Amino acid sequence: MSSASEAAEAFRSVHGRAPAGVWSAPGRVNLIGEHTDYNDGFVLPFALPHRLAAAASPRTDQVLTVSTLGSDGRIQEAEPVTIPDLRPGGVDGWSAYPAGVAWVLRDHGVERGADVVLAGDVPTGAGLSSSAALECAVALALLGLAGEDDPGLERRAEIARWAQRAENDFVGVPTGVLDQTASLCCADGHVLFLDVRSGDMEQVPFDAAAAGLRILAIDTRVKHAHSESGYGERRKGTERAADLLGVKALRDVGPDDLAGALARLPADLGPLVRHIVTENQRVLDVVALLRDGRIGDIGPLLAASHVSMRDDYRISCPELDLAVDVANASGALGARMTGGGFGGTAIALVPESAVDTVEAAVMAAFDRAGYRAPRAFVAVPSPGARRDEL
Repeated sequence: MSSASEAAEAFRSVHGRAPAGVWSAPGRVNLIGEHTDYNDGFVLPFALPHRLAAAASPRTDQVLTVSTLGSDGRIQEAEPVTIPDLRPGGVDGWSAYPAGVAWVLRDHGVERGADVVLAGDVPTGAGLSSSAALECAVALALLGLAGEDDPGLERRAEIARWAQRAENDFVGVPTGVLDQTASLCCADGHVLFLDVRSGDMEQVPFDAAAAGLRILAIDTRVKHAHSESGYGERRKGTERAADLLGVKALRDVGPDDLAGALARLPADLGPLVRHIVTENQRVLDVVALLRDGRIGDIGPLLAASHVSMRDDYRISCPELDLAVDVANASGALGARMTGGGFGGTAIALVPESAVDTVEAAVMAAFDRAGYRAPRAFVAVPSPGARRDEL
């Protein structure tokens, strides 16, 4: 059963009637371009087939009710909230995400209440943006109930900023805009080349299967406790470095400027800057190769990205490093961690004939190390957020 069908069925169970509609949004994998989004840089995500669906109907008051269908088949109902009364910090736990979306949309004229029931299969805690998928599905649902049912690409980019604001200002997590933009704006069979500063987007064809390749995603099923604090520390570090260098953001430091910039910075900030500058260039290099149809040649850039995140940005962990190292040693053309770091998922560019070999090698290595067995799947560029037909 699809996530949309599960959400609709759960809605009937909770409310005793069919929903007015179901909207869904995908998780994402970032092919390359990590932590560059909040530095006004370049990113290159694609949407996953895994989706979070929001079945919803309007209410006649200004109350928002939200329920979620858990992986155990049980439905959890959050405490109802009154939209005009929403304030940052006033809602705790998972329900803060949909409440935050309603809080932001209130400023854009959407104040009518709604009943919302959520269901989906985007892995949580895997660095695949389950929270952004939730935000974007709820945003489209509330907008759809208000009469805006199929926003265009430019409007979707605006909605992504609203969803980011919900996460930053209401929930209190200082994410960039990569995840929400990917969930809303990615296209089937493509990676999304996004210039975060200008907002310019290009859908770049990415058919790994036609090239005899696969993107193998390896969810380490690890989320370290310091992931959010570490993310915030690095964001503050890059902002401080930009201030010391006299630039708006590290996007303004090019590869030719790097040596001079590093000479002007304290030792603790140099590695952060080096990662952002080199990662931006790696995104541009990967896009150039993909435009030429040279998917197989991006492997070394993926590998270099992981080394940079491991050694300079220091956001990897032993499980991610093991997955990447074993994948590279077992036939992958290149591998890297993806997402915020400190756990989550690694991706590997693997010849189709070697997928089973690489997966088995990683599983065996985790077992030998005494780690929990990872979850592996082939990641295929999929459609972005939409209204679902049941």
